[in-house]
Amino acid sequence: MNRRRFILQSLGTSLALPGLPSLMAANVGGNSALKATKGAGAGARRFVAIGNLLGYQTKQLFPTTKGRDYEKTTLLEPLWDIRDHMTVFRGLDHGVKGGHFAVHSFLSGVLNSEAQNRPDGNVTIDQYLADEIGFETRFPSLTVGSEGGIHGGCQIAWTKSGVRVPPVTNPSQLFEKLFVSDSKERQARRVQENQVQASILDSVLDEANRLSKRVNKEDKDKLDEYLTSVRDVEKRLELRQRWVSQPKPKAPFDKPANHNAVEDLPILYELIALALQTDSTRIATLEIGGDFMPQHLGIKKDWHGLSHHGNDPEAIASLITLEKYQIEHFGKFVARLSKMKDGDRTLLDSTTVLFGSGMGDGNSHKNSDLPILLAGGGYKHGEFREVPREGINKVPLCNLFVDIAQKMGVETDSFGNSTGRFS
Repeated sequence: MNRRRFILQSLGTSLALPGLPSLMAANVGGNSALKATKGAGAGARRFVAIGNLLGYQTKQLFPTTKGRDYEKTTLLEPLWDIRDHMTVFRGLDHGVKGGHFAVHSFLSGVLNSEAQNRPDGNVTIDQYLADEIGFETRFPSLTVGSEGGIHGGCQIAWTKSGVRVPPVTNPSQLFEKLFVSDSKERQARRVQENQVQASILDSVLDEANRLSKRVNKEDKDKLDEYLTSVRDVEKRLELRQRWVSQPKPKAPFDKPANHNAVEDLPILYELIALALQTDSTRIATLEIGGDFMPQHLGIKKDWHGLSHHGNDPEAIASLITLEKYQIEHFGKFVARLSKMKDGDRTLLDSTTVLFGSGMGDGNSHKNSDLPILLAGGGYKHGEFREVPREGINKVPLCNLFVDIAQKMGVETDSFGNSTGRFS
């Protein structure tokens, strides 16, 4: 029987065998997708990225003096006590345009609208890393953010297939994800579901094996692309099977109540720190998004309206208040990691923390000269580094992502629109 289309709906994924005009030999790998783990996670490399949707006032952020003797600016003031743990970068961006509709490229360097013919689409660096090392923890990655605002939901994390990663939207939900285990009945149902899905997956691989012996060279790329999707599902299924009966860590405090995005920001940072410390995940992203309301800071106007300040001093002053609050809690997060033990060093030593935005200037809708701070991760810090913003010596932000990936143990020479490794 000629079965040209086989549909698997599993783990929230639809896998369809591609239509193959011809039916040549191709090996289908049978190795387990789940590799050996590294143990409890002490000393393992971790990555956290924090981004906001509307940028920062770069005139009040960037110093003018390069090197270690850079001056304290208005927006760097909340970070002054941790400056030896971080680096301030200027001149990094992705060379994209689109204003609000390009902010989603912050961690990918690629616009979603231009990703279709790229092998990795507009995958963001967090999801790229999760695909490589995420199998070592219960959650390959955590995405925290808002589904509200002007951008149509959380924009910070994207898969290789060009799909937004749905975020955990509040502290209560994140707490339950990290610390509340399923009931025995629910665990039993999950085991049964996994067994059924494993049986379906075996059928899919058997079908692919049969086809691989019959397709010609022209169709090999199609089948290889399909098998990549199958192996991605296999990874997720094996990960789920591994963790379904394992208890979650004991919660250090009671489940927090949800308030609003402004008041909840400190507890979200704390829960992300605990997720890293308990080795529940090694990769996390936090987007400060559309539901971050200035009214909760005593500011009457909305954030988006303020971002189009037109150089109005009152509007800029309100933005500074809002942005200093965000930056202050980033600083507290870095300080918190620096005090959490991770084997014979600190969690900050093991964790690279990226902070910034895909918006360089909200007032003019520019996506260039992005505000970028980098903390922890074993880097040599304490400097202000400025790179050429144009010309043949311009350095893409993705070059820094290549460096981060290599420090995470991922062997790659390129990512997004990189031209090399940042040094």
